[in-house]
Amino acid sequence: MKQGTKIIATNRKAYYEYFLSDEIEAGIVLTGSEIKSIRKHGCSLADSYVIIKGGEVFILGMNIPPYEHGGLFNHEPTRTRKLLLHEKEIRKYSQKVKEKGFTIIATKVYLSRGRVKVEIALAKGKKLYEKKEVIKLRDIARENRQMGTF
Repeated sequence: MKQGTKIIATNRKAYYEYFLSDEIEAGIVLTGSEIKSIRKHGCSLADSYVIIKGGEVFILGMNIPPYEHGGLFNHEPTRTRKLLLHEKEIRKYSQKVKEKGFTIIATKVYLSRGRVKVEIALAKGKKLYEKKEVIKLRDIARENRQMGTF
């Protein structure tokens, strides 16, 4: 990620649940109250996922809390939002999802030069024993760090 970016939200669950590859930065279409709410309160990527429909990319389940001064023109918190990608990138992701059983997951939301960007990645689900292995390695690393500090 470039210098001068501010991370708003990360999808930590995605790193645990999936093997991630082919990360790419995408723009997102937002309303005025949504951008103000993201700057003030942030957003949540829990249970969000990306679909490709009709040659366009959409993110579903991304929660942006309502802006308190939005009034009548406030937004719906979990509405479907369009992501902005080049046609070539959409085709590439679409092929991988159809052929190889991947899914597309949003991993980060951040501000880059005043604009909200979403990092998406191709994801393949982990098996239960692979998740247990990750936990075991993390515990071993934690124990090694504790041994070194004493």
